[in-house]
Amino acid sequence: MPDIDRSKRTEQPTPKRKHEAWAKGQVAKSRELGTVSILLASLIAFHFFGARFIHHLAELVRWLIRSSGELPIQDSNLVGLLFQIEVRLLYLLGPIILLMSVFALGANFGQVGFLVTTQPLKPDFSRLDPIRGFSALFSLRSLVELIKSLLKLGVLGYIAYVTMRQELPTVLLLTTMPLGGIFSSICSVSFRILLRSTIALLIMAALDYFYQRYEWNKSLMMTKEEVKEELRQAEGDPKVRAQIRKTQQRIARQRMMARVPQADVVITNPQHLAVALRYEVQEMAAPTVIAKGAGFIAEKIKQIAREHDIPLVEDKPLAQLLYKTVDIGQTIPPHLYQAVAEILAYVYRLKPEKYKK
Repeated sequence: MPDIDRSKRTEQPTPKRKHEAWAKGQVAKSRELGTVSILLASLIAFHFFGARFIHHLAELVRWLIRSSGELPIQDSNLVGLLFQIEVRLLYLLGPIILLMSVFALGANFGQVGFLVTTQPLKPDFSRLDPIRGFSALFSLRSLVELIKSLLKLGVLGYIAYVTMRQELPTVLLLTTMPLGGIFSSICSVSFRILLRSTIALLIMAALDYFYQRYEWNKSLMMTKEEVKEELRQAEGDPKVRAQIRKTQQRIARQRMMARVPQADVVITNPQHLAVALRYEVQEMAAPTVIAKGAGFIAEKIKQIAREHDIPLVEDKPLAQLLYKTVDIGQTIPPHLYQAVAEILAYVYRLKPEKYKK
């Protein structure tokens, strides 16, 4: 992206600009949101599977102690023992790892969408610039990150302090409890601290995501020249488009002029407009406009009509109505049937041998 003064970037990024940045891996993403999602998943997993985890962990320890005393120390026995330990640990930790993976993928997919790109992995030697790296240490972004870190430490410390103060009566009674009760109380207090901390971190991560989107959108702001250039690339060069339109109009005009000799009559204004009509009883429901024009085009239509001995009939109101309301290739509207029928009848009477319908 060219280094342009931010004051000149006054236009919102276009969808094309955003898509190009997204395809290159330049996305609005909060790292904290993914981390907090994993922490939340682990808390949920231990809340629902904690008793199962402790039970199976105790069974695993008992099995290890029992097996270590029964098996002779040999390489084959150790390999088999390690394999069984891995299987039991996978069975023990599998649901927790799966839930954490789902939450982590969901957090990243929700922020970025499905994106696979190697662009961020490509070497960028500009990052090795010491001056640029040193200036980044004192940038606004670095200041924001420092404030976020201090805020998180403050919030987590305050949550831990408040929770411990609330649980102080229970903590003072730990010396009078059995070992199982002490372990249960410590787990309960720790879980409450972690849960409250996770909720606070989740809120801060959501706010950080919106801030990252704001920064991402700001970094993609465009100048007026960039917007015009993108529009020009999307729609093509205006000169080329004008030339194409001109060529299309010329071809359409040539085709229209080629149909004028097929007309039954040309209705004129008389100086400015000319409308050529054709009517085939077996083929058409009503008379059809096969050519029309104003100014030079009208003169050209009248010239071709004279060359092919097609009658020119002057009717200013009818010529104006046909020119304004009927497109080329369309039949005339019903309210003009009577006026056109009278003109066609007049033409047929002039040359009955030519217009036998």
